[in-house]
Amino acid sequence: MNTPVSPWKDRAGPQDRPVPDAGSEDFLHHRELLFSIVYNMLGTVTDTEDVVQETWLSWASAQDKEIANPRAYLVRIAVNHALSQMRRARRRRESYIGPWLPEPVLTEPDAPDTAIRTESVSLAMLVVLETLTPLQRAVFVLREAFAYDHAEIAAILGRSPAAVRQLAHRAKERVEARRPRYDLDRSTQRIVTERFLDAAIGGDLDALMDVLAPEVAMWSDGGGKRRAALRVIEGRDKVARLVAAVSAQLPTFHARPVQINGGPGVVLFIGGTLYAAAVFDPAPDGERVRGIYGLINPDKLGRLAESVHPPAGTLAP
Repeated sequence: MNTPVSPWKDRAGPQDRPVPDAGSEDFLHHRELLFSIVYNMLGTVTDTEDVVQETWLSWASAQDKEIANPRAYLVRIAVNHALSQMRRARRRRESYIGPWLPEPVLTEPDAPDTAIRTESVSLAMLVVLETLTPLQRAVFVLREAFAYDHAEIAAILGRSPAAVRQLAHRAKERVEARRPRYDLDRSTQRIVTERFLDAAIGGDLDALMDVLAPEVAMWSDGGGKRRAALRVIEGRDKVARLVAAVSAQLPTFHARPVQINGGPGVVLFIGGTLYAAAVFDPAPDGERVRGIYGLINPDKLGRLAESVHPPAGTLAP
């Protein structure tokens, strides 16, 4: 049996894409939604692309059926493929070296992949969602990020509405216990991020102590590929001293502000190479940083490196 050809290829030119038929058009119409839901469930772009491809294959093989609601059908396929992928990924992470962080995605207005930009959840929230069970996470994402009601989610997951309500309640309780809701506008988030960067780049310990919340925590994801802390560092004094020490040890680097997962972040270049990306989670008062998420694992920086260029005048190594 011939394998159906996907109607889309990442980074492919128009000449490489087959002309879509009616079934392909339905899939393409909903692809951004599928990508966003799955990415928020998995936290990695590569796994998300695999699931979207599996969804296409399942969809293509069902074209001889009469499907009344393509959107609902595609979402159900994608979510269930994502649940299987999530369970496999969590088993792999048992041997991961150091803290595991989601893969960051660029959400600048001119980011090349609009599917990634759609309905992006903050990196800090994705870290919290890692504490949920796969089913709880699926329900939370569908309910809170995409406004599906309990009956719709029940149909997607093959569960009763009552079971979905219970899953939603438990997921929301766990998330709010770890990350109470509060609203800060983007300009406030940007200001506190800039204050932290000024203090960090200058290696000013007193300024760092002033901009960090007492309960601050710092994640460093090197994945065993680059040197990073092997556990989450907690507390203002420990985090400030570590940041100051790292800043002093790094060779000359250039920082470029970017928008990552819908919020302010920064990428660091050493020579012409993207070395790290970081996102800063402000405290509810908007004055201090309570979470630092540093990604150093080169396997998770490939997408950013393709899209974000070194500052003008930066020399390649």
